[in-house]
Amino acid sequence: MRSVPLLRSAAVLLLGALVLTGCGDSDDSKDDKAQGTPAATGGSAGSGPDAKAFPATVDSGGAKVTIASAPKKIVSLAPTATEMLFAIGAGGQVTAVDDQSNFPASAPKTKLSGFKPNIEAITNYTPDLVIASDDTDGLVASLTKLKIPVVLTPAAKTFDDSYAQLTTLGTATGHAKQAGEVAAKMKTDITAIVAATPKPAKQLGYFHELDNTLYTSTSKTFIGQVYAQFGLKNIADEADKAGTGYPQLSAEYLVQANPDLVFLADTKCCGQNADVVAKRPGWDQVSAVRKGGVVSLDDDIASRWGPRVVDLVRAVSEAITKAGATQG
Repeated sequence: MRSVPLLRSAAVLLLGALVLTGCGDSDDSKDDKAQGTPAATGGSAGSGPDAKAFPATVDSGGAKVTIASAPKKIVSLAPTATEMLFAIGAGGQVTAVDDQSNFPASAPKTKLSGFKPNIEAITNYTPDLVIASDDTDGLVASLTKLKIPVVLTPAAKTFDDSYAQLTTLGTATGHAKQAGEVAAKMKTDITAIVAATPKPAKQLGYFHELDNTLYTSTSKTFIGQVYAQFGLKNIADEADKAGTGYPQLSAEYLVQANPDLVFLADTKCCGQNADVVAKRPGWDQVSAVRKGGVVSLDDDIASRWGPRVVDLVRAVSEAITKAGATQG
């Protein structure tokens, strides 16, 4: 859900939310079959919702929302929520998703915006449940007046936040059992990947690139938590003087920090790859460039906190294993 102009123009206020939604304009249709995650293999319909589980009360960004009966027409305005809904088997209840929800390919993508919600456009789909990341422009109040429940799923800061949102969406859609299974599999897979990753002889430093103007994320963000599991050192932590979690580094700072690994989460939006960054002034001296430690990530997978985060964890593990093998 990230575009380069928007990322650059509103970095301090909006970057944290935007980078956790991904580059929604890209085409992930090929990835649907290639990935082995629950989001890819769960199918669009799954089993029907548990009607006996309603009415159901769930957490909505800190508030409580009661859903009277199993929803049949869900509108999702958040890419991660869309992935979660399909992963837990609620895809058959989803009638419309926002313009940035590009996974799975079978999701009914529309021109609806999660950034600037249009109430009239949303209600044209006659939803009985709306999922959104934030209460933008009075979205909740406007839809509540129309007796349409809204469940908010704000950007996760920890893995537990991600699991909790799966639980929330499972309860809200009548797929609590399936949601629990997806969360449990995520936990098991992530734990296994981390445990199987060889520990390098020395702590490795890394840089996670959000765009080619060197915006990045620190250890206190959700993405930072992914790397922290492996004991990596985030070179951006000391540079985050404002405490936003998303500082912009200078080229001089990065070269001096000399990260062992560079993870590019701007391959789709900004066309970045190992060859491109190697040509940046001074980068030929960076350890990650010299030793083949520049890793191209899928922008969306590296920006969302749904079931496909397992793929991100696996990519980090593979990079660490390779980097550890080159230490000497």
